[in-house]
Amino acid sequence: LMRLKNVLTTFSDFKMEDLDMDEQLFEDYKSKYLDLYDKVKSNHEKEKVSILEDVDFELELIHRDEINVTYILHLLANLKNADPHEKNKKQKEIIDLLTGEANLRSKRELIERFILENLPAIEDTEDLPDQFEKYWNEEQIKAFKLLVQEENLSEEKTEQLIENYLFAEREPLRDELLDLIEGEKPKVLERKKTGDRILSKIIGFVETFVSGFAKVG
Repeated sequence: LMRLKNVLTTFSDFKMEDLDMDEQLFEDYKSKYLDLYDKVKSNHEKEKVSILEDVDFELELIHRDEINVTYILHLLANLKNADPHEKNKKQKEIIDLLTGEANLRSKRELIERFILENLPAIEDTEDLPDQFEKYWNEEQIKAFKLLVQEENLSEEKTEQLIENYLFAEREPLRDELLDLIEGEKPKVLERKKTGDRILSKIIGFVETFVSGFAKVG
């Protein structure tokens, strides 16, 4: 259905009413679809053969390139300027978007918190970009410090490893991950578990604060 819908939307005269399903129900199914993908993806780490190699998840059809910081800020500005009776509707539209977009799901909690805690205090929407960037940078720093503290990692080495990971687009090796640990290294039987846990946290950090949320000029 998602493949069909994405083909149909390339035609200018397409309307959602042309499908035997209303748009909200479609978005609900898409969200469940992404939940399934996330679950299978996480289970893949425990399996030798990836189910994803056999199943064609249409994630490239779900992803939309126009979703970036500028677009999100545009939606937030519309929410800020909305009439009181329209605010709940527009806020729900933003949350639904964050839930339905594969590259934004990890960012939903942070953006939702910005809407609830920061947006009401912003008087001029022209200040939105600076305020959002400040908020995002602060949250990124807090998340990074929490990561290195929880795993007792070197901040400098971890930052360098993340930069290398982003540049090379290659997951770091277990020895590289364990080398980040300051002090006593894990015992032989604990090395795999510890390395996998650190890798999972680093990937989660990158997916939340870096990937799929590129700024545009």
